[in-house]
Amino acid sequence: MKARSYVAIDLGAESGRVMLACFENEQITLQEAHRFPNKVIEQGDSLHWNFAYLLDQIKLGIRQAVSMGDNIRSMGIDTWGVDFGLLDANGTLLENPRHYRDVRNAAMMEKACEILSRETIYNHTGTQFLPFNTLYQLLAYQRHQLDVLARAQTLLFMPNLLMHHLTGSISAEYTIASTSQMLNMHTGTWSETLLNTFNLPAGIMPTIAMPGTSAGKLKNDIAQECGCPQLAMVAVGCHDTASAVAGVPVEIQKRNWAYLSSGTWSLMGVELEKPLINTQSFKYDFTNEGGVEGTIRLLKNIMGLWPVQQCRQQWLSEGCELDYATLTDMAAQAQPYRAYVDVDQSVFMAKGQMPEKINHYLHTTGQGKIEDQGQLIRIILESLAVKYGQTLARIEKLTDQSIDIVHVVGGGCQNHLLNQFTADATGKRIIAGPVEATVLGNVLVQAVTDGLFKNIAEGRACIARSFPTQTFAPTRTEQWDRFRRTFSVVY
Repeated sequence: MKARSYVAIDLGAESGRVMLACFENEQITLQEAHRFPNKVIEQGDSLHWNFAYLLDQIKLGIRQAVSMGDNIRSMGIDTWGVDFGLLDANGTLLENPRHYRDVRNAAMMEKACEILSRETIYNHTGTQFLPFNTLYQLLAYQRHQLDVLARAQTLLFMPNLLMHHLTGSISAEYTIASTSQMLNMHTGTWSETLLNTFNLPAGIMPTIAMPGTSAGKLKNDIAQECGCPQLAMVAVGCHDTASAVAGVPVEIQKRNWAYLSSGTWSLMGVELEKPLINTQSFKYDFTNEGGVEGTIRLLKNIMGLWPVQQCRQQWLSEGCELDYATLTDMAAQAQPYRAYVDVDQSVFMAKGQMPEKINHYLHTTGQGKIEDQGQLIRIILESLAVKYGQTLARIEKLTDQSIDIVHVVGGGCQNHLLNQFTADATGKRIIAGPVEATVLGNVLVQAVTDGLFKNIAEGRACIARSFPTQTFAPTRTEQWDRFRRTFSVVY
């Protein structure tokens, strides 16, 4: 069979890339066509995404991918969740999409819960309470920019907004819509209760599209600009975590596995056939998000490597150039179990001054300030691992199943020290890789839509054949248990 190629456009909070995947001889190969930083526009206290820049970079990437590949069948886009753009009656973007870390979002969650109880919101949506969820961003518009919201005719999540500008399609892909805390996860439709209660304009919410459905073809002028035919666009698992989970190289018939998508954010969970929304999942604040092939991703959002990234940025601004590999080596030499930081504290959400914020936390919790850079990074990594252990134990309790294997995918799977800490803290075998799970899940949905594979299970087997993984076995479990009791329970 002639080789088939697919283009994956994958946007993260820090960078974006356009990748070319080739399926041939029951193997997958990946080539990077274009990589670019994701630029944030700061306007006073406001944070926005530079949409025109992102669109230009994507078109450059498509042009480059087309020059590299043969028999390109389609393309797909995945991005981070919750963020969106608002279009007016003429289809014009009213302003650059707001960044989920925009300061005005912070107070809206608590205000919403004064109007409608947390239990009621959760029972409808099954969504973890995070201050930047789409629901609260819309309430921020309602409070601060009611004129903009009044002019809006269509809300499009970031991947759908990009697809609209490339193909003209209008929809809300299911997996990205499920991050909004506005989708009724029992019905898979927008929650009329929430929209009505908060007086939000239901008419701006587009039709839900399931992963694998068509999102049109490149507009003629866009195709000419990219130097390619009017390629088909597939609505893949447009939330990057949905694509990452689709790209996990797991034996699908075995259900005793969990995933950890590790990067700026850590997302830990399991695949289920239907939502799990009950008193216990509400207590633990777990989220139910849409997955590919009708699955549900029961997971917990954890801060991830953002504190490490921000520490490095702070030290760079002070003239200390340390790459991630060097920082990890320094952490490996530092004292173990020195202190604990609850990485999910809201103070760590905003950018800037991360070492100072961590030391303030350590001081206020009676653990003492730390100046050594390697020690600070080790504390973050160990604290993350403890959080993973707590989360996995709760997953086992919620699902009434024992997890044997945790698949760690994404950029964070390259951090071998964190992988070992995770094995130690969870007491589970860790299988790390592939790094490019998100891209692989993106193109896998395209390949299934194209008829190359019958289902995701066949594609996952192909991924397992094509990309090596690394296994980490748990050690020093008793020490980790003592660490958890000493620190995480107290703080």
